[in-house]
Amino acid sequence: MTASTANAQRFREFKMPDVGEGLTEAEILKWYVQPGDTVTDGQVVCEVETAKAAVELPIPYTGVVHELRFGEGVTVDVGTAIIAVDTDPGAGPAEAPAAAPQEAAADEEAEPQGRQAVLVGYGAAPSSTKRRARKPQPGVPAQPEPAKAALQAELNGRAAPAAPATPVAPDVQPAQPAQPAQPAQPAPAAPAAPAGSAVPAAGRPLAKPPVRKLAKDLGIDLATILPTGPDGIITREDVHAAATPAAAPAEAPGPVAVAAAEPGTVDTAARERRVPVKGVRKATAQAMVASAFTAPHVTEFITVDVTRTMKLVQELKQDPDMAGLRVNPLLLVAKAFLVALKRHPEANAAWDEANQEIVYKDYVNLGIAAATPRGLIVPNIKDAGAKTLPQLASELGDLVATAREGKTSPAAMAGGTVTITNVGVFGVDTGTPILNPGESAILAFGAVKLQPWVHKGKVKARQVTTLALSFDHRLVDGELGSKLLADVAAILERPKRLITWG
Repeated sequence: MTASTANAQRFREFKMPDVGEGLTEAEILKWYVQPGDTVTDGQVVCEVETAKAAVELPIPYTGVVHELRFGEGVTVDVGTAIIAVDTDPGAGPAEAPAAAPQEAAADEEAEPQGRQAVLVGYGAAPSSTKRRARKPQPGVPAQPEPAKAALQAELNGRAAPAAPATPVAPDVQPAQPAQPAQPAQPAPAAPAAPAGSAVPAAGRPLAKPPVRKLAKDLGIDLATILPTGPDGIITREDVHAAATPAAAPAEAPGPVAVAAAEPGTVDTAARERRVPVKGVRKATAQAMVASAFTAPHVTEFITVDVTRTMKLVQELKQDPDMAGLRVNPLLLVAKAFLVALKRHPEANAAWDEANQEIVYKDYVNLGIAAATPRGLIVPNIKDAGAKTLPQLASELGDLVATAREGKTSPAAMAGGTVTITNVGVFGVDTGTPILNPGESAILAFGAVKLQPWVHKGKVKARQVTTLALSFDHRLVDGELGSKLLADVAAILERPKRLITWG
């Protein structure tokens, strides 16, 4: 077994997994370990945020953390190594793994001669394998080896070596040609520059991949930035400084800026905040746009007297079979919706555009729209139609609690068939909800209010709410959608129908 093979087996990489359905990237929210910490198989090492949820990642190795490839707040592609673990720390020192694949790929630099794969394409072990040299740009001297070593060392989180291991150009001089041109003779062409000369300003800017991504997001050309890092490496601070060149002298308080503005105008730029669109907000926006412009929406409304349902809620709270469970009006709305779907199963379907088929589903995964600090998410109760009322109450309580804690898994949000959104908790009468992609219907439950209502021939104060049902008109026509909504209202008006119809 060669040294590089043994090293590769000793230092194991853990790559960013696809924790959802077809996710391509995730942001590292928090590291729970640091280099030098001992980890065991199955131990959670970090928390990441995908487009759907925040997820804790367990590591499948036992050993000592050798390196964290990315810091907190960095978005990493699925399949990119994020941590290296020394699985045999007692074996003594060994060649350490180098930069992560995402960094190397983003930098688009050719591997230096002598570099050999140690950990799936990383490392710096000497090798006799010859690699194709990078084609130099016309008029640009070759990049100095010490500068490359310094960049590689910083990417790896290690200190740069004091001198190169090979005798090639050990004395690097600041931007100065080895042989100055004679005044009486024409200057020689650029290729005469030695390999040890410093990289001129016209060369490709040096920056780590996170810094390159930041510059790209801010629309900054790295070639226009004056680097302040070691060996001419552009830092994150350099990018921020270049992004706000005019903001530095304008740090005076707001009233000064307003006073300097033209009469009748207000400086709004100082009172605006820009936040990158990512995570749950980005996924929600994409899903809503996709749904709104692919599924033809129809929304119908009905106002109903739910006084009997509200009385039943109070009675169930005292029922021993419901002890310890969260009982609220949403629970009975969910049960009513499930019973109505059982009476009209054709409404529980999905449109398969690729195969031009309608997929009728004999199960109901009931989604519950939940407002969380991370944004709106819609986890669902699997096979909700087959559950008893206590089971439904238990799962509904767990679903809401998990969502508020930000611990909802992507699996819990996948496979929904219909959804309920409870806008009434915000005091809203109703709305026109947008379907979740792939679902056939969504029911909005409005606020329950005391209103004058004709009851048994007399006007009385009754508890009234408004329901709104949006459905995909490709799957559900007007008659079917109307019957479904009317049945939900009828059950909430007379909840004993949960028994006779259920």
